[in-house]
Amino acid sequence: MKNKIIYHLSHIDLDGYSCQLVMRYTPYKIFNYNANYGAEVKQKLELILENINKSNSSATILITDLNLTFDESRWLNNEVKMMNENKKDITLTLLDHHGSGEDSANKYEWYFLDTSRCATKITYDYALEHFELDEPTWMNKFVNVVNAVDLWKQDEVENFEYGKVCMRLVTETRELNKVMFADVDNNYKISLLLEATKYINEENAPIVLDEKIHLIKKEFFREDKNDTLDNLATKYIVKLLGDARDEKTIYYKGYRGFLSYGVGNTSIIGNGFLLAYPEYDFIVDVSYRGTMSLRANNKVSVSQISKEWSNGGGHPNSAGGRIIGFKEQYRYDKVKKQIEKIINEKESVAGDLEYKKEEY
Repeated sequence: MKNKIIYHLSHIDLDGYSCQLVMRYTPYKIFNYNANYGAEVKQKLELILENINKSNSSATILITDLNLTFDESRWLNNEVKMMNENKKDITLTLLDHHGSGEDSANKYEWYFLDTSRCATKITYDYALEHFELDEPTWMNKFVNVVNAVDLWKQDEVENFEYGKVCMRLVTETRELNKVMFADVDNNYKISLLLEATKYINEENAPIVLDEKIHLIKKEFFREDKNDTLDNLATKYIVKLLGDARDEKTIYYKGYRGFLSYGVGNTSIIGNGFLLAYPEYDFIVDVSYRGTMSLRANNKVSVSQISKEWSNGGGHPNSAGGRIIGFKEQYRYDKVKKQIEKIINEKESVAGDLEYKKEEY
């Protein structure tokens, strides 16, 4: 088992990330993925299967705090079965507490369902038995905190109140985008929860953690001098964008652009990126609903680009539009394919872009 790689898919709430925090204390190499319900679950499972196929290592697919529909369970079971028939070595384990997964649990032995415990507690107990868990002193207490708030056990006052603050620590942590920066966002949230374990035995622990939230967020992003959380996060995100230039560069009529997805705050982050990486002519951020926000820095008219791509418009350095028929995605590579298809179509029909200085 130690030689296996664990591909761990979990939910995007306190219970889901806490499952991954528990698994951090096992001796295996783990790749974390997160999804909400709906189409995102299957897209992330498809990504996991693709990554397993690229590897020659044995693998365990671990799913926590997510119930699969019966069709999803059947599809995944068949995919893993076919891969194993093709000389792969893949095991499958699902640990969940949502009663809606009962049909799948009754059909598949790898689907473990227990509605009496939250997924974190199920994962913790399972890891103690099967995953050689190296348990830190705070873990049992933290697991009970998550269990109390996830199952809404208000009579467990101390654990419940601390759990409420931990829940907000996750749900109100939106500085990073979980599609663009999946690994970093996952590490961010788990790191915040790990910080929260430091105050779990303090007097008035919920109040102590509540007052620490802003500071522990800033510490994650801080590299040198202190600043506001917004400025620290912006600087951090601009660097992440820069580090991903090879994958996220697009070209339109000879102009070099950067494509981001769901980052938002384009006026600050977009302009910050263009100043930090002047080799780029423009940046475009596409929202989950297909709206575009474009920024330039006197090198090309993004109002013209927006007009050609989506009949949008705006100013030469700041424009926007909406992509008709855009399909929300939970993987960046699928977003980029949609945008590059538009680019290829528009390049063949639109005239040359012209940068007109007098427009500014």
